[in-house]
Amino acid sequence: MNPTPDNSLTHPELEQLGQITPGLARLRRTFTSGHTRDYAWRLGQLQQLKKMLVEQQSDIQGALKADLNKCPAEAWSSEIGFLISDIEHTTKHLKKWMRRRKVSTPLFAQPGNSYLLPEPLGVVLIIGAWNYPLQLVLAPLLVAIAAGNCAMLKPSELAAHTSGLLARLIPQYLDASAIMVVEGAVEETTALLAQQFDHIFYTGGETVGRIVMAAAAKHLTPVTLELGGKSPCIVHSSADIEVTAARIVWSKWMNAGQTCVAPDYVLVEKNQSSKLIAAIQKKLTIFYGPCVKDSEDYGRIVNHRHFLRLSGYLQGQNIVCGGETDEANLYIAPTIILDPALDGPLMEQEIFGPILPIVTLDDINQSIPFVNKRSKPLALYVYTQDKAFENAVLHNTSAGSIGVNDGFMFMVNPNLPFGGVGNSGMGSYHGQFGFDTFSHLKTVMKRSFKFDSSLRYPPYSKFKLAMLKKLL
Repeated sequence: MNPTPDNSLTHPELEQLGQITPGLARLRRTFTSGHTRDYAWRLGQLQQLKKMLVEQQSDIQGALKADLNKCPAEAWSSEIGFLISDIEHTTKHLKKWMRRRKVSTPLFAQPGNSYLLPEPLGVVLIIGAWNYPLQLVLAPLLVAIAAGNCAMLKPSELAAHTSGLLARLIPQYLDASAIMVVEGAVEETTALLAQQFDHIFYTGGETVGRIVMAAAAKHLTPVTLELGGKSPCIVHSSADIEVTAARIVWSKWMNAGQTCVAPDYVLVEKNQSSKLIAAIQKKLTIFYGPCVKDSEDYGRIVNHRHFLRLSGYLQGQNIVCGGETDEANLYIAPTIILDPALDGPLMEQEIFGPILPIVTLDDINQSIPFVNKRSKPLALYVYTQDKAFENAVLHNTSAGSIGVNDGFMFMVNPNLPFGGVGNSGMGSYHGQFGFDTFSHLKTVMKRSFKFDSSLRYPPYSKFKLAMLKKLL
């Protein structure tokens, strides 16, 4: 006879659900105490986060390898090293960001002074994504800490090894009274979204982004949504084809194409397409060898569901490069598809994988209306040495970020904000922009008791009105 199942909080899922409400209350108490507002606490936590990344580098690389087959170079450049650089930039500028920001005061309000005073929002929820499972949790966390907030983190369950590692390491290195990790899937995320936070930061797809925004609306909670979309890549005839091909291959097939700012499709003139495809094929061989499957530098699809989704995109297409798949190993070769149907799923849905459609145009100037007929992308790339065409793209298209003559190198500049527009997201972060996202810039005006003009007080007269019109 089987014993009756024990339904107490002994299973991991139940334990996580049971921790949410008391955990949030603990974070709220910590924030209310003022503990996280001090510069010393913020700096100390950032230093501890850097220490974790350095000391646990081997285990982090192992988790990223297990989740996405990330090679050490990609794990460092796009996750570990990226975060260390971000932390160093933040610690260098933190005191300056925390200071009051003076603004001018109009004549009518003189004598007085005006300024903005950054203050932390409170307790924030950060929901990470699986494709960069370390960076997309810790990058928003570090600026949330810098701004003086407490944070509850929800790593992606699809990158289970990295999620589990974060759940183990963060309490060891960071202040457990102010920062908490909740693992789990839909049920846990739903339970988190039912709580009231002071800000929600979500990275992921548009569908879940709508769910997050709807849940936040019930509490009037502000949100930052880092979504995605179909990022176009325009190649002008004036571009250096060899360099262009190398940068397209690097930015498209890093992490097996599972990057929100990867080029989603290429637009090129018909008479340039063969040359571009040949150059891309050449760079693929140079980067990954004659058999990409054997390369230690090429990633894998995150899970079986996404493998089947991506494999389905290949059916009935004009494949000019790649197309090989291995379901058992979640491998899909770097694949180029020439002129897919524009009303098919490959051109209507974000690919988020190692498949690159190339769409040929009679005239590259058609690329601008082509892009503008679709939802605003998270990123747009244009390769050209024609200044007039560059300016036409910059001033007549809309995207979260634009890269001219390169892939997503704008990500490495902490002085540039990163974020979407329209369906590709709202809000931004990185550097001071991230600090400001997790801060309230409180308006302050301080005035003297001296020189208290009666012009603004009743009873009013024609003279007072005339003076007010001149002064205001």
